[in-house]
Amino acid sequence: MYVVAITGGIGSGKTTVANQFAALGIEVVDADLIAREVVEPGTPALTAIASHFGPGILDEQGRLDRRALRERIFSDPAAKSWLNALLHPIIRSEMLRQCAAANSPYCLLVVPLLVENRLTELADRVLVIDVDEATQIERTCRRDGVSREQAQAILASQASRSERLAMADDVLDNQSGTTETIRARILALHETYLAFASQQAPQV
Repeated sequence: MYVVAITGGIGSGKTTVANQFAALGIEVVDADLIAREVVEPGTPALTAIASHFGPGILDEQGRLDRRALRERIFSDPAAKSWLNALLHPIIRSEMLRQCAAANSPYCLLVVPLLVENRLTELADRVLVIDVDEATQIERTCRRDGVSREQAQAILASQASRSERLAMADDVLDNQSGTTETIRARILALHETYLAFASQQAPQV
């Protein structure tokens, strides 16, 4: 399966772009969705987390209390390292499984922290959704209801724009131009990926 990884900083419009590829019939594998699924009640990962951090890390329904977990790992680098060592291999393996099972001509793998977690080798091609930092901050504040300072802190914790662009095979400018212009850029990329995928497919 030919895999195109799509990444970009917070507020860059990854989900909107991925939905447009999905509308073209391309299967989308979402790392954030997988990250939530692997810690659902009853999963080995959630059992390990509750055992490590104590039952206070779960809410009344037995689900992971994400806020409590964030607070624990934010101030404790060792706890964050332990959590990453547990979850990253599980998430990675599930991403690979879902990509391999895709039935579309190529598969779109949405990984917000592709660069930060050094996952570029999972993809045949990397598409970076690019907007400037001012736009990221404005969109994040509007969408998530966070303060400007909180949005800036999230940006500071992610790879820089230049680091992401350095890893890109393709860049989609998701800022300049009309909705139609951006859609035309997506269609052009789609045609390119179809061509690459057909070249990679075994010849009968």
